Amino acid sequence: MGRYTGPAHRQSRREGVILSGHRVNDKKERRLSQLPGQHWDKRSKLSDYAVQLREKQKMKRIYGMYERQFRKFFEQAAKKKGVTGETLIQLLERRLDNVVFRIFFAATRREARQMVGHGLIYVNGHRLDIPSCVVDVGDVIEPRPKEANIKRVRARLEQYPDLKIPEWLTLDKNSLKATVLRMPSKADAALPVEESMIVELYSK
Repeated sequence: MGRYTGPAHRQSRREGVILSGHRVNDKKERRLSQLPGQHWDKRSKLSDYAVQLREKQKMKRIYGMYERQFRKFFEQAAKKKGVTGETLIQLLERRLDNVVFRIFFAATRREARQMVGHGLIYVNGHRLDIPSCVVDVGDVIEPRPKEANIKRVRARLEQYPDLKIPEWLTLDKNSLKATVLRMPSKADAALPVEESMIVELYSK
């Protein structure tokens, strides 16, 4: 099955929350209560399994991942010490495409994934084109030193001058270099997801 390439807001309506991380216009916000499709109906009461499934789908769609890849991240989180759900969020937040999105080099995670895949992002001075690569504390992320790419990134930063970069990251807007200061926490991610339900779903 290929990656979903349709309207992002359609998925947001399916889950009932904004998945992009950015504010949308009032019209789109009002339509969150409506399921997608021409003949939408009100949301019916879900079973416990269905609620858990929706939470998993919601998190997958926030980060734009396939089921197989998401499951792989979950298995990695389950092997580590600590609370599995919070460890999963920590791993997902440290994905390179998500970091590019968090520092506002891209307007959406979809755009960030494309930038990384096209080799427009450098990590520690080396080009890295794997969106799912997990960065570590101390890593330095910057745009490829090409004039057109630099202009693109600066334009994005100017587009979101009031948005705050998460505290686990720092960005020098002059050099356009971002650094991972520490591991992200559940509070840093601020996701509209109940991760414990995902753990329960995969534990069955």
